[in-house]
Amino acid sequence: MKTAVVTGGAGFIGSHLCEVLIEKGNRVICVDNLVTGSKLNISHLLKRKSFRFVKHDITKPLKVKGQVDRIFNLASPASPKDFSRIPVEIMMTNSLGTKNMLDLAVEKKAMFLETSTSEVYGQPLEHPQKETYLGNVNTIGERSCYDESKRFAEALVYSYARKTGIETRTARIFNTYGPRMGLDDGRVTPNFIMQALEGKLLTIYGNGKQTRSFCFVTDMVAGLIALMESDYSKPVNLGNPHEMTVKEFAEAVLKISKSKSSLSFTKLPEDDPARRKPDISLAKKKLGWAPKVGLEEGLAKTIEWFKQQNS
Repeated sequence: MKTAVVTGGAGFIGSHLCEVLIEKGNRVICVDNLVTGSKLNISHLLKRKSFRFVKHDITKPLKVKGQVDRIFNLASPASPKDFSRIPVEIMMTNSLGTKNMLDLAVEKKAMFLETSTSEVYGQPLEHPQKETYLGNVNTIGERSCYDESKRFAEALVYSYARKTGIETRTARIFNTYGPRMGLDDGRVTPNFIMQALEGKLLTIYGNGKQTRSFCFVTDMVAGLIALMESDYSKPVNLGNPHEMTVKEFAEAVLKISKSKSSLSFTKLPEDDPARRKPDISLAKKKLGWAPKVGLEEGLAKTIEWFKQQNS
């Protein structure tokens, strides 16, 4: 039985990852400071002998007794609403926090996976985005607390790998959705679903022609595990290459939720990317991975979960 540490393990993607790792026969140590995560996301795991929850902020060193084989570093707020609310905390989590977890990996001789983000590409001048694209990021904009700290985290991971010889993996995650997203998360999927269920206008920032590519959470978790177990160490895009406009996505939410709400338009936030679509040819080649869940199926499951939480 291998032991995996999952930071941010009580969060949206992290809780699904913990669940699957346990199903695959691993012992899991879930680490979360609960700033954006919730113990409700892992409540069904707390009685499992192979699961342990540790409330901890990774900006402080983490001590773990015994063997650790894998470290999945998912600890970071990722919602645009947090960029103005806790920008310094985000930057410290992705810098000092990542360093602390890399130090743990060195101590335990564990493999380390960093969950980076499509945000490292910024306002992309290349479309779709390949891993070789170096990005176009505003270093002083409101989003930079996340974009730049994730770019720093990537640099730190590869510096540690070169200096210490530890095995590292880096996933650049594109828009992901599914059950256990925060109801007031602030990202487009929870916003649209909650507004649709409550009969409110769906708020679209800008003209709605900006594009996104939405990956269901079970596909994302499968990609993270496949990457960790692969022998490929450079960054890999994980996301769904099915590109659609934000307006089209809002209309899909209305259709599947059977909501009678309408759309409204408001000012576009600073540095909001105009287009976002992953080139996943590398993931297909190196990991044998591609998303399986279509938007209609994934949205139906997500909307049903939101209904249950909102009832």
